[in-house]
Amino acid sequence: MPDIPDASSTALPVLVVGEALTDVLVDPDGRRRACPGGSPANVALGLARLGHPVKLATLVGRDHFGRLLQAHLGGSGVLLTEGSVTGGPTSTATARIDPRGAASYQFDIRWDPAPAAVDPARTGPIAHLHTGSIAAALAPGAARVLAAVHAARPGATVSYDPNLRPALLAAADVERPRVEELVAASDLVKASDEDLGWLYPGRSVREVAARWVRSGPALVVVTLGAAGALAVWRHGQLALPAAPVQVSDSVGAGDAFMSGLIGGLLRAELLGAAAPEVPSARTRLREATGGAQPPPELVRALSLAIRAAALTCTRQGADPPTGAELRQWTPVGS
Repeated sequence: MPDIPDASSTALPVLVVGEALTDVLVDPDGRRRACPGGSPANVALGLARLGHPVKLATLVGRDHFGRLLQAHLGGSGVLLTEGSVTGGPTSTATARIDPRGAASYQFDIRWDPAPAAVDPARTGPIAHLHTGSIAAALAPGAARVLAAVHAARPGATVSYDPNLRPALLAAADVERPRVEELVAASDLVKASDEDLGWLYPGRSVREVAARWVRSGPALVVVTLGAAGALAVWRHGQLALPAAPVQVSDSVGAGDAFMSGLIGGLLRAELLGAAAPEVPSARTRLREATGGAQPPPELVRALSLAIRAAALTCTRQGADPPTGAELRQWTPVGS
């Protein structure tokens, strides 16, 4: 049975900053169904289901979709920051699922959160801040996200997942400096091989990940779909195979990976708030990635992320697992 411990309910919360929206899933046969989604919201949900206290700074309406999102997130223990619920419409993303289970997206998004909703100084003490995806790219809210990252760094660790949506972005040459600024301000970065291929055409994922590590983060992890994931740090790297599964769809798999990775590193005290009497988690993560070989606690966190993503792929929509589900689950062929 895998080592997937419960998180402490007394820990400081994780603050996730970013969009919550409704995924309208269109199956290969044309059937449509609405599911709560949004990459940061999915990460918040995944962390809460793994037992971590979570606050989500976001923007949802008081309409039908907004009420569904609030119930969905609140049912797993995610708290919305004050100012996250407004009178406007809730954003949507239409995800068309191909016969292989892969999703392509069309968006109807607004991202103009109240400044107080995304300000770490107004949300109370936090252990860690996570952000990324549309919220970190789309004006006018993107500037508030970047400000939140810099405001959180003195007392908390930071993670970032670009989760790029080219349909909403300018050209890669225009977007690259913004992405790189957030990478440099983070302790942990997760990106997909598709993200890196769009940002840096013609460069290998290893080359880009190594370049990003040199700019600031202690650890960069690149997800490779069915090929697994590659973790890169300043002095080494580790390739991890994917867990074999029968795929229903891939919606939310990368977000489940991100929440599993953050959760595993929080549990290992390699992410989290600085404490004056002990070395900070930022320092411990640097020390853990200071050699050529990864320490066992880092491997466990990466393995948890792989399993969380795999189990999510067996379900429809963004439906990350709980810790109990992961402990009981056995991948195909294991």
